[in-house]
Amino acid sequence: MLKIKAAERLFSLYLELGFSLQAFSSAVEALRLANEVLESEIYAWRVVSDDGHPVRSSCGLTISVDTSLKEERGLLGKTGWSPSVAVICGGSHPLSVNRALHGWLRECRARKLCLVGIASGVFSIAQTGLADGRRCAVHWEQFPSFVEQFPCVAAVQAAYEIDGDTYSCSGGDAAFDMFLQFVKEDYESPIANRVCEKATAMTVREPGDRQRLPLHAGAAINHDALLKIIEQMERHIDEPVALEDMAASSRLSRRQVERIFSKQIGRSPARYYLEMRLERAHLLILNSHLPIVEIAMACGFVSASHFSKAYRENYRLTPREARSEAIERRRSGHGTFAAAQAHENRRTSNWQGSGT
Repeated sequence: MLKIKAAERLFSLYLELGFSLQAFSSAVEALRLANEVLESEIYAWRVVSDDGHPVRSSCGLTISVDTSLKEERGLLGKTGWSPSVAVICGGSHPLSVNRALHGWLRECRARKLCLVGIASGVFSIAQTGLADGRRCAVHWEQFPSFVEQFPCVAAVQAAYEIDGDTYSCSGGDAAFDMFLQFVKEDYESPIANRVCEKATAMTVREPGDRQRLPLHAGAAINHDALLKIIEQMERHIDEPVALEDMAASSRLSRRQVERIFSKQIGRSPARYYLEMRLERAHLLILNSHLPIVEIAMACGFVSASHFSKAYRENYRLTPREARSEAIERRRSGHGTFAAAQAHENRRTSNWQGSGT
């Protein structure tokens, strides 16, 4: 017996410059296939951009839209036109503050709409304060800078998360899994299962599932104790925990833990922990403006010199050299996102200059 809700769902999908086409299409496909299974247009979507013009994705393909943000905001509360879900489709790089977008998001929340952040779209929601105290999934590459910017948000490196009326996913095909949850909420699981069959999706992740394999893992790890220790390491990047303490919490000896790490990952626990901390530092160097010494402390290094030495041994250049190279790549305009970011910078400059 179908458990049909009284009202159909309408999704407003706002596209940020450089959005992930994979994530956007995964979300829409989950809804389209659900309609196909249900043999009815239960789910509808409207694509939105700042000015109503097409938006270029991170891979360079341009997607046309249905309306502008101003027009979309005017539809809120209008019977038959107002959405029930507001989605921010981002990419691999968060954009600068967009006050018009923030105003729309705040009004959506005031009207009890679900807010959804895909990939860097979660940054836009967090910038408004609407994600404070909520669990939000953040892509592992964006995670270090996110937690530094938004300490009031309970950020996690999960494929996707649902916390009340706030949905978030790390991007990619995790958007399909997350949007399938809307179908599960509206209908019984067999409908969602048939959607998976049509999409040839062998497995669907649940909220809170990992978004990637542990660092250096070449295949799925099926050792529960090992995963628990890795999760402890991830939670204690800034203040590393002694291996003996982590082993004891898993009811294993230090020697047992060392054997498991060597067999499953090919590294000692100490080396693995160090590389995990260095990876976090590397992402902060590339994607934040934090001073090098603050990054060193945030990643559990007792001194900047110790950090610089370990970083150079791992990445073959110093932290300052790595940051300089990243800045130079952005300045030279490599990749399609750089062009989108340049356009965004011009838009922000024009907005500030207009005095509106």
